Amino acid sequence: MKWILFLGALIGLGICRQQKFRGDQVFRVNVRNGDEISKLTQLMNSARFELSFWKSPSTFNRPVDVLVPSVNLQPVKSFLKTQGLEYSVTIDDLQDLLDIEDEEMRLNEGQERNDSNFNYGAYHSLEAIYQEMDSIAIDFPKLASRLKIGQTFEKRPMYVLKFSTGGGKRRPAIWLNAGMHSREWISQATAIWTARKIVSDYGKDPAITSILKKVDIFLLPVANPDGYVYTQTRNRLWRKTRSLNPGSHCIGTDPNRNWNASFAGKGTSNNPCSEVYHGPHAHSEVEVKSIVEFIKKHGNFKCFIDLHSYSQLLMYPYGYTVKKTLDAAELDKVARRAAKALASKSGTEYEVGPISTTVYPASGNSLDWAYDNGIKYSFTFELRDTGNYGFLLPADQIIPTAEETWLGMKTIMEHVRDNLY
Repeated sequence: MKWILFLGALIGLGICRQQKFRGDQVFRVNVRNGDEISKLTQLMNSARFELSFWKSPSTFNRPVDVLVPSVNLQPVKSFLKTQGLEYSVTIDDLQDLLDIEDEEMRLNEGQERNDSNFNYGAYHSLEAIYQEMDSIAIDFPKLASRLKIGQTFEKRPMYVLKFSTGGGKRRPAIWLNAGMHSREWISQATAIWTARKIVSDYGKDPAITSILKKVDIFLLPVANPDGYVYTQTRNRLWRKTRSLNPGSHCIGTDPNRNWNASFAGKGTSNNPCSEVYHGPHAHSEVEVKSIVEFIKKHGNFKCFIDLHSYSQLLMYPYGYTVKKTLDAAELDKVARRAAKALASKSGTEYEVGPISTTVYPASGNSLDWAYDNGIKYSFTFELRDTGNYGFLLPADQIIPTAEETWLGMKTIMEHVRDNLY
């Protein structure tokens, strides 16, 4: 019984993973032309090598990152060599990074139990993030409140923090979203840091003070709770939701291909085993449906910001078509100003542009849905880094990432404040 309780405690802390990645490597493949993209796409679509593409084949001269299981290293190397594809190894042993991450989380969880202070420079369990959201609402009751907007497939609550200075339920509002893809831990960490930053700076920073005098901010730090818990208990690199797919042994849907914006179009898959599986129908995932219903019921959102990782990109619609939006010129101008503000902190450079031509076609994404449903100022941040660590960004980069991202987001929110009508 003691062992069972101990194991349960470890799982609760998010430090008991059963899937190992010892010897697995991440290859960076350089792409120079359309023929090489076709060859890589062939490799991506092959189930033989059990590959996970962290950066998919897309536009020319954009490197592709692919996780290769240790048992398939030699065959994949042979394929790349025979096809004339140049590559380098960016992560030599994935498990080494995971072991470091696990140990840091253990030490942090133990320290927090002793002093009760939330460490914003560490990665946290879902439970710890929810507790901190509650603490923020308790510490700043006149500014922040925690709202439940729904529950997940596995019956976990979905919480948002609402920041408001009053003025009615349907004040103009800004939506901040993170953690839709569960393995992108820097997004959830940046979001909860942002929550504390908002309440701490209100009344001190003229920008956020003036923003909150005109608009409310809603922050969802973990948009895919089931997936996030799974990354901390079973498979650190899990991306999708945890819903069941009738007729298939494969679990989950890509929640950022599940929105009703050219659903099932380019950049998605109808294969439930694919990491970009779009689901059986638009908004089939209860997590996506909960966000959609909340935003629609509110009816007065002016801005939608979605935090992802990695690649250091700041993008705007569209993802499902190369056609420019009617507001493309303004959105591009705002995004470039935000990227400049972000870079002013520590020199981190972001590429700016529409989703479809900046990375790859991506139908059914949240940003396109928001824009097509009247939320003009819709942006996605792909946070640090550009590939040295990928989804396993070290914890010592959380606060630097959050600080610079805040400058970019604040620039966007100031523009929204000044252009409400």
